[in-house]
Amino acid sequence: MIYHLGLGSNLDDPVRQLARARARIGRGAGEIRKSSSLYLTEPVGLKNQPWFLNQVIEIESSLAPLKLLATLKGIERKMKREPGPRNGPRRIDIDILLAGKTVLRTALLTVPHPRLADRNFVLVPLAEIAARTRPPVLGYTIAALKHTCPDRSRVLRVEFPAADEESVKKRSSRARGGGNRPRPHGRK
Repeated sequence: MIYHLGLGSNLDDPVRQLARARARIGRGAGEIRKSSSLYLTEPVGLKNQPWFLNQVIEIESSLAPLKLLATLKGIERKMKREPGPRNGPRRIDIDILLAGKTVLRTALLTVPHPRLADRNFVLVPLAEIAARTRPPVLGYTIAALKHTCPDRSRVLRVEFPAADEESVKKRSSRARGGGNRPRPHGRK
């Protein structure tokens, strides 16, 4: 099954945290088929915290949705995600946004994600890799949902120049808030 997952981090070197999450997902949850750019995103809800780094990935997995959820929660635990306030700071957050054409509503998991159409920080990177996808029950493509999203929080695509190990360390420092910030590519 094809899944779309939302990844986010705003603590402990978000660039590294997202890279670690992608690696663990690729090893234990499914094959990563597509990855959006990284986006620097304004916090929604709890404003007094560092901005997030967000990304959406598309994976192909043989796992059923609830089994995938358990696997992803295990990855979050291994990455030392700690409980905190809703919409609060976190080392890693991995959400199942879409599970193909599956519609699921259980106490543990709802897909499509119940707040998908209301989150700019999800729709912008999702539109980059799946603009024409039409989630079940929502009735519109991801591109249309992005266009009509009521969330006006800022979402900035960032670029990290490819280079050697030293520049990777510098990029990580910028994402933590030290030194220069990642270079915004444009406002979405």
